[in-house]
Amino acid sequence: MMGFAISDEFLGTFVPIVVYWVYSGMYICLGSLERYRLHSKVDEDEKNLVTKSAVVKGVLLQQTLQAIISVILFKITGSDDADASTTQQFSLLLLARQFIIAMLVIDTWQYFIHRYMHINKFLYKHIHSQHHRLIVPYSYGALYNHPLEGLLLDTIGGALSFLFSGMSPRTAIFFFSFATIKTVDDHCGLWLPGNPFHIFFSNNSAYHDVHHQLYGSKYNFSQPFFVMWDRILGTYLPYSLEKRATGGFETRPIKVSKDE
Repeated sequence: MMGFAISDEFLGTFVPIVVYWVYSGMYICLGSLERYRLHSKVDEDEKNLVTKSAVVKGVLLQQTLQAIISVILFKITGSDDADASTTQQFSLLLLARQFIIAMLVIDTWQYFIHRYMHINKFLYKHIHSQHHRLIVPYSYGALYNHPLEGLLLDTIGGALSFLFSGMSPRTAIFFFSFATIKTVDDHCGLWLPGNPFHIFFSNNSAYHDVHHQLYGSKYNFSQPFFVMWDRILGTYLPYSLEKRATGGFETRPIKVSKDE
């Protein structure tokens, strides 16, 4: 019977995938509420340069590749359930420390890789531009990337955060599920009242929406948690969130650097 037990490594790989689609589905339902949208439904349909069916196929391909790589990484670096339960005693302080370290590691990694993909014209044209076909982001397009970008940004970034934080595979289930929810929320295209991600994080759906617009493509590279690297390195673009006459909200830059 022990052979049929579901390992933490398995859950750590596949639970975030399920979370991605469940949380995206919730936002699809809320997307009909025009008064909370950052772009109109018409803009979502007309401005984006890729069909929604192609986005779904692209995300499923990336998640399949990431799942295969994650299973391999867990086998190499992970510990079994017995080790995890005996060597790491549960502590809120330990959990908080591991989460913070993992968040800082993945933020640092993704900022510099993401920014370089905008600086390098070859990488932008052939790899990163795929994600920017979504001028009007929506929830399940959060992981619509070129497979190589998914490997560099998400898979390697996630592996580094896992290794440097010292978290167990069981803790990784919760961290990567949390990171997945945050990433989906950043791309949801909605500004919902009382959303805790909007309250506790400056890096949110409005912040990332600025980056997806033409005027913001050289700014707001930070993802998915903090904005510190944008502020430190001068790529932070302040914005205002204003109500549209037709309903919903609109992000507008407060200032643009002189060379723009």
